[in-house]
Amino acid sequence: MRRLVFTLFILLTSFPILAQEKLRTVPALTVNASSEVRALWVVRTSLTSVPKIQAMVKAAAENGFNTLIVQVRGRGDAFYRSRREPRAAELKDQPPEFDPLAVTLAEAKPQGLKVHAWLNTSLLANLDALPTDPKHVYNRHPEWLAVPRPVAAELYRMSPRDPRYRARIVEWSKANRGELEGVYTGPANAKVREHIYKIWMDVLKNYEVDGLHFNYVRLASPDFDYSRTSLEEFRKWLEPKLSKEERSQLKQASQQNPLAATETYADQFGEFQREQITMLVERIYREVKRQKPQVTVSAAVFANHENAYTRRFQDWRRWLSMGILDVACPMAYSTDTAIFQKQIEIATTSAHAAGRRVWAGIGAYRIPSESTVEKINAARALGSDGIVLFSYDFTVRPSALNPGGDYLGRVRRSAFDE
Repeated sequence: MRRLVFTLFILLTSFPILAQEKLRTVPALTVNASSEVRALWVVRTSLTSVPKIQAMVKAAAENGFNTLIVQVRGRGDAFYRSRREPRAAELKDQPPEFDPLAVTLAEAKPQGLKVHAWLNTSLLANLDALPTDPKHVYNRHPEWLAVPRPVAAELYRMSPRDPRYRARIVEWSKANRGELEGVYTGPANAKVREHIYKIWMDVLKNYEVDGLHFNYVRLASPDFDYSRTSLEEFRKWLEPKLSKEERSQLKQASQQNPLAATETYADQFGEFQREQITMLVERIYREVKRQKPQVTVSAAVFANHENAYTRRFQDWRRWLSMGILDVACPMAYSTDTAIFQKQIEIATTSAHAAGRRVWAGIGAYRIPSESTVEKINAARALGSDGIVLFSYDFTVRPSALNPGGDYLGRVRRSAFDE
């Protein structure tokens, strides 16, 4: 009897370990190579010359990938012929006729590769390399910038043309880099949304891309956007929902404190912020499908859907249910396969329930190739429609995780070769 009790004790106490090991050990699956999307996110630094683009296309094709998601709007600039924004400074040494997106399409199509144009949406500029081109939105339209809450009251009555206006945003942002990649535009500004819409339509009209890809289609953090435009638009949005007495109280409070509405109605302000971003996504999606229904509209989204919803105002699960996004690409960059599985499971369930697709985003730059292969197999087991590695650029550079610079080849041999 004692031996039986001891055996049961060992089995029960070992179960969490066994369960965890089961999550980490994902069997390889037989997949249909013709239907599985095998994509690479390609950062703009790999698009700065013809030889770089040719090498990138060759590496993708030789290693079993079938889709390139190439970054053609990085920081309010263009790696294509744009009528809306300045040519990227990184292309200054190239001849004027060099068009990275056109070259990518010309090189990739004969290899059977699909090309999606990746456009960063709200992220506008790096904090440590602010744009100098007077035509750049950062310089041309400072009133479009998203404003952090701690400096909002100070900037509310300051002209955005005052040099101190931008300087204050940058100063605060540099001191609070935890969740910030740079300077953002504010989606509550109708002129910002119109500008972004026209950028998308410019690419759609002039390039035969297979897809258009949102990134940074969100706010930087809960500290944004408290620009004057955002605050005023929120009050217009909010007041019809209030009683006469509430409107009167809010009017009096706002005379003393321009942030009164956001402080009194914080939940509603979050709802308003999400609605501005969703409105932009919906408008772009509907017009893309009207003009070129075959073009796929996708978005790189925060894999933690609660974080996306509450802290970034990125309601991507709603976009799927509304049918205004063809593909969600959760950036499931955790090194832990169990966390990766959970995030992709939630995304896949949400997408498939709405008749939409998921391409599982894998943070290859953080893990060895063996872990990437494990996550590819995990995504397949969950019914994901494809995978995307971030990023091509990492996979061809020798590093501690990629000693031979042959990351893609190792992934191909273990995950794609049949």
